[in-house]
Amino acid sequence: MASPTLLTPTSQPKPLSPFKPKFTATALNANASANDAGTSMTRRREFLSLAAVVTLSPAWLLPVRPAMAAEDEEYVKETAEVINKVRTTINMDKNDPNVAAAVSDLRETSNSWVAKYRREKALLGRASFRDMYSALNAVSGHYISFGPTAPIPAKRKARILEEVDTAEKALSRGR
Repeated sequence: MASPTLLTPTSQPKPLSPFKPKFTATALNANASANDAGTSMTRRREFLSLAAVVTLSPAWLLPVRPAMAAEDEEYVKETAEVINKVRTTINMDKNDPNVAAAVSDLRETSNSWVAKYRREKALLGRASFRDMYSALNAVSGHYISFGPTAPIPAKRKARILEEVDTAEKALSRGR
């Protein structure tokens, strides 16, 4: 038959941690030994040291979760699609009758891409995200201000294409 557990004040010196309880559970069993307290203390230290290693180790030491890898593949695929749409839309001839429809499609695609990925904290520090976001902002700002049929000026077009190229290179490097 198990002996009952009783809460009693500790007779130990001052606690090492401010979070240590003032009362501890002590067994009234005569077979309880001094090694039980040492074993629990050792287990606690082992657990805390393992927790510290896991929380303080750099992210590259930890294995990549399969879900994170799947999200990353989706990000790479969708970003590559947006890059292609930006290039084709910007390089269209101003007399092409499909310019307005292409710009509308690009704006829908870019809005959904930005809405999906701008709140992902893992992507905010990536060079590909930063450059792609900047390029989409410049393209959308131009078409909002001047209309879907207005051609993009040469300087702005060159800067947008440069940002898209940089984003594509960073994307291929996993950044």
